Amino acid sequence: MMEFTLFLFFSIGALVTAFMVITSKNAVHSVLFLILVFCNVSCLLLVLGAEFFSFMFLIVYVGAIAFYFLFVVMMLNIKNNPLKIHNFFFNTYNYCHKLYFCKSIIHQFQKYFKSNSSSYSLYYISWLREHNSVTNIETLGLILYTKYSILFLMCGILLLLAMIGAIVLTMHQRSSVKKTTNKSTITKKPSRIYKVYKFT
Repeated sequence: MMEFTLFLFFSIGALVTAFMVITSKNAVHSVLFLILVFCNVSCLLLVLGAEFFSFMFLIVYVGAIAFYFLFVVMMLNIKNNPLKIHNFFFNTYNYCHKLYFCKSIIHQFQKYFKSNSSSYSLYYISWLREHNSVTNIETLGLILYTKYSILFLMCGILLLLAMIGAIVLTMHQRSSVKKTTNKSTITKKPSRIYKVYKFT
């Protein structure tokens, strides 16, 4: 019962936030709702038992792509300019599309609740899954650290070299660039900095 409640909660949350992404007039709010969509979908995958895909979805989409979108939108400083379209054909098509979307969602929910088949139920017990109770993360960990341990270490070394190379490139000092220090600026005499001209 708890899994079914969580499934309904996250699915409704994903639908509501996805609808708010396309209806919000502010671009920053749309990106924030998009992040909430990704979080709800990753929680849905976690409830369904796909732990690895859930965490990868959360790391890749929420941790990288969505926050990049948010930073870019915030740096662009987009003002709140609502789109005003006074076209009868466009408005009619928009309302029909919304009605069809709502009708399809209601039809899917009715089809789910009216179905008596056990394959459509969340309470359907897969005895093969109960017998092999190893999770996806445990399976991937066993494979990575046993059969592909050398390749895993090589990937770590490559990432370490890339990080060291980026640090070395930023620490490289060029002799052709003129720089001033605070000590040399303070100890200079005013007569060496400014030249006084006398006009007669």
